[in-house]
Amino acid sequence: MSQARTNARKAGVQALYQWQMTGQSLIEIERQFNEEDRLKDAQKSYFVEIFHGVPKNLTEIDAALGQYVDRPVDQIDPVERAILRIGAYELLNRLDMPFKVILNEAINLAKFFGADGSHKYVNGILDKLAQQRRSVEVAIKAKATVNVASSSDKTGSL
Repeated sequence: MSQARTNARKAGVQALYQWQMTGQSLIEIERQFNEEDRLKDAQKSYFVEIFHGVPKNLTEIDAALGQYVDRPVDQIDPVERAILRIGAYELLNRLDMPFKVILNEAINLAKFFGADGSHKYVNGILDKLAQQRRSVEVAIKAKATVNVASSSDKTGSL
């Protein structure tokens, strides 16, 4: 993934956090991010997609996450909640993006913004969601990994 898209996700986490904590309108928060030049190195179109896409699909996202979290979604730490919501949005709506990329980006966001160990929590939940919602892709990836391991075992035993 490009650094600009990674930066869009970072800004998305911050903007969603602000929205969750303040209840400000999305338009107002987006205006602030633009005025403060906080999207300078970000892919702005992707920031807009995730920042508006998460609230638009919030019921579906929270229901999907709710199957795998240990408490109501609204009681999850707000930083982790923003990261989980972005990851879930991407898993559910961006089928063009490999699930491994989505998980890796979410883990990195949790390491950057979250508390110690929060990346493990984020990974566990999004991995379970990927197993359910992207089961064909996950199975193909697992089979490819097994095939690579098998062929390297065969070549190594000559």
